[in-house]
Amino acid sequence: MRSNTQHTLQAWWAQALAVLALILTVGSMQPAHAAAKDLPDFSDLVEKVGPAVVNIRTTQKVSQVQQNAMPNFPGLDPNDPFYEFFKRFMPPMQPQQPQQPQAPRGKSEREVPAGVGSGFVIDSEGYILTNHHVVDGAESIFVTFPDKREFKGKVIGSDQRTDVALVKIEGKGFPALKIGDVNKAKVGQWVVAIGSPFGLDNSVTAGIISAKGRDTGEYLPFIQTDVAVNPGNSGGPLLNLDGEVVGINSQIYSRTGGFMGISFAIPIDEAMRVVKQLRETGKVSRGRIGVGIGEVDKDVAKALGLNTAQGALVGSVTKDSPADKAGVIAGDIILKFDGRKVDKASDLPRIVGETKPGSRVNMTLWRKGAEKTVQITVGEFENEKAAKASAPKKTEPAQADRFGMAVSDATDAERKSLGFGGGVVVRAVEGVAADAGIAVGDVILQVGRQDISSAKQFAEVVKGVAKGQAVPILVRRGENSFFVVLTP
Repeated sequence: MRSNTQHTLQAWWAQALAVLALILTVGSMQPAHAAAKDLPDFSDLVEKVGPAVVNIRTTQKVSQVQQNAMPNFPGLDPNDPFYEFFKRFMPPMQPQQPQQPQAPRGKSEREVPAGVGSGFVIDSEGYILTNHHVVDGAESIFVTFPDKREFKGKVIGSDQRTDVALVKIEGKGFPALKIGDVNKAKVGQWVVAIGSPFGLDNSVTAGIISAKGRDTGEYLPFIQTDVAVNPGNSGGPLLNLDGEVVGINSQIYSRTGGFMGISFAIPIDEAMRVVKQLRETGKVSRGRIGVGIGEVDKDVAKALGLNTAQGALVGSVTKDSPADKAGVIAGDIILKFDGRKVDKASDLPRIVGETKPGSRVNMTLWRKGAEKTVQITVGEFENEKAAKASAPKKTEPAQADRFGMAVSDATDAERKSLGFGGGVVVRAVEGVAADAGIAVGDVILQVGRQDISSAKQFAEVVKGVAKGQAVPILVRRGENSFFVVLTP
């Protein structure tokens, strides 16, 4: 009896354990199945947009002397990581010896491969968008579609500052990509890149948007992604999951020449603004106001009464420029331009650049603790060369003040050389002023919210500053001005 009972119990436990194991197995498989189901499938997207993404090859003219002086590796850019490999391990192509006396240099030029990039059709009439650096200096441009059709391209216009170029091929009915809304793109969303890395046509990579509005020191705020982009991807589209273009793949962050997990794309809305001008005039016209600017840090903002560190600090104003005529002075902080908020200094050149030259707009400034609105007529951008100021002559230093500065009135020669009316010249510096970066020869224009006109007035103003009170000091150095916050 006991043996039968034990046998029955053993059988029951075996069945229970089997059922439990099955439940655990099914339970553990469920999330993995669900997770796999949530992953995007890019195949339909690629099939839809792929025919509009093109390979771009360029050629350049070089003299026969240049051609013979270096190894010939067709199709490889010297910046390519593989270029050095072929240079080391493959013998250069040997040029044929001329059978006749060498022709004059102008007649011995020939076209050689210059580079490989990508692009995409934005209009069925044959307009193709790519990067400026892909077609820059090209003698001939060849556009190849995935179906192997090849066309000769013509540059309609190219803009180095935004790295955008518009190419046209002859024909009609070309497949074109739809332009998306960058403002709807969110950090963390999936994106896809299609291009020709290292000349490998129609390569597809995917990743997510890592950041938006990324400042890299360039004119535009970039879209940062972790999509694998390599040399040859330049000019190709960055697409959302609806197959719409949200950016143009343009740059990578790399210490090796290859992909390291960080790539940058030009926002498509910025690029299309450039395209509009290129189609209409073949060039880009930008606004300018003639100011040198810097960032506003937290200490300066607090000392000047601003609630947040925002805007662009005017460090210098070009003589007879739109800003000068509008009454803008060094030390002003530009908060808004034509109704658009200036969050950081790098926003201003972009906003002004997008404004049509000749437009008369309102500009909101922060000056001496209050907002001030001025009207300014936007000029046209041109390369400006700031006049180099000669160093002020040194005189016998006066006694140092509570900030550690000894100042005196500027001589007539100094005022003429530096081109300013008020202010005092720093003759010696130590203590907190030296620690903050003030140097001999700097000109002090303001202390707090008071303009400085003489050394006597400067001493009185400094004497009235309470102990421990942070005070903004407007300093001019050469052609530029900046704020320094000092605490006596």
